Amino acid sequence: MSESSGTEDESTLVLRISIPARSEYHVIVRQMAAKVAAYLGNTEQEVAAAGAALETLAAQVTVAGEVEADATFEFHQSGEALLMRARCAGRSADASWPLPSRT
Repeated sequence: MSESSGTEDESTLVLRISIPARSEYHVIVRQMAAKVAAYLGNTEQEVAAAGAALETLAAQVTVAGEVEADATFEFHQSGEALLMRARCAGRSADASWPLPSRT
């Protein structure tokens, strides 16, 4: 997992993973989103929901029978949100997940 600093006061998470597009690999996507959400301080319930949200994105961009395609999943921390993007074979889908308050 890589982190880059946008400013001295703000850390920004950027993570990209590519996996085969086949549906049996979607569990990896769910687990990765859950790990990222937990890393950013979400509750256990929010972590599970973030995983489900990214798995839904994976289903939107992958097509049964595309055995040779790879799917790419990106996570970007932007202000108060985790931006998630799924891409495969020219298709893309995005979701935004609110981050816990830092107060």
